[in-house]
Amino acid sequence: MLDFAALFQPLAERGHLLYFAYELQARQVQYVSAAYERLLGGKVERVNEELPDLLARLHPDDQEYAASLFAQVVAGELVEDAELRLQGPDDTTQWLCVTADLVQVPDNKKFIAGHIQDITKTRQYIDNADNFNAKKNATLEILSHDLAGPFNLVQQLAEYASEKAEVLHDSHLNELLRIIQVTCRDSVNLIQDFVDNEFMESANVELRRERTDLVESLRAVLEEYQKSEQNIAKHFEFRAPADPIYLELDNNKFMQAINNLISNSIKFTPNGGRIELSVAQTDQEHVLVTVSDNGVGIPPKYQPVLFEKFTKARRPGLRGEKSTGLGMSIIKTIVELHQGRIWFESAENRGTTFYIKLPINVSN
Repeated sequence: MLDFAALFQPLAERGHLLYFAYELQARQVQYVSAAYERLLGGKVERVNEELPDLLARLHPDDQEYAASLFAQVVAGELVEDAELRLQGPDDTTQWLCVTADLVQVPDNKKFIAGHIQDITKTRQYIDNADNFNAKKNATLEILSHDLAGPFNLVQQLAEYASEKAEVLHDSHLNELLRIIQVTCRDSVNLIQDFVDNEFMESANVELRRERTDLVESLRAVLEEYQKSEQNIAKHFEFRAPADPIYLELDNNKFMQAINNLISNSIKFTPNGGRIELSVAQTDQEHVLVTVSDNGVGIPPKYQPVLFEKFTKARRPGLRGEKSTGLGMSIIKTIVELHQGRIWFESAENRGTTFYIKLPINVSN
């Protein structure tokens, strides 16, 4: 009979994946491929001596996570594409992607078998892309407000001048003033349409969940707004615990939802107002994110239909910013895709607070 295992032996020995087999009863690695030396810098024949040092190099934030993954495999669950970090010299970080499963052989011995891949370069690329997207989304929102302000002001001045010019009965002047008003209005709408389209596309893409430090991601988003406090004429505050909070999240998509909530707060908060973003772990299973402001609030008649598509609750911002009526429904969709819940409290002339409750451990 053909030995299929032998067919894969050259691949295991020469490929970039590190294959391993760990015997549970003996608490020893019984097999590790040659990639061990290339990926982790050890010696195949000394793998069991080197194993404690390797485990000690796990990033402090990943040690409890790694222990939970081990427990899952021992319980018979397949762990697939779990990402862990190893700390190296000079504060370097190596990202590893681990797949493992429980295997029982005929003599009742149990093994954890799997493979490990070095994904450091891929993670660096993804992290850079996520950072770029977070800055891009915040910058688009900030620019939409910065650019819309002058256009709205010019439009209002043109409307005022048009009223005063009526007594002159100058058709050419009236036409010029009308063109200024239309151009300003169309420019503001074009800017907002661009921002809205960027956000609406996020609801049509499948989630790409990964283990994410929510505190750090939210901090990065708000820092972009804090840099533009003077231009936006609002004060931004961030409240979070000192320790990281990890959960399975599509970071880019969720941060777009947070950006949209902050943008709504900007629209409906007068100059000099306060906007606060906060995050806290409420218990062992849930995280609560809040976005609050001391703006004009949401009228009671609009509150029951706020999350509906093309909702009747859509209204222009304090500076005339238009609304598609889709933003809140998309935010709700993104939150629910993460198995979370969103709700709000609001009082006219006192402000609004949105609450997002997310599970730390997401079921498949």
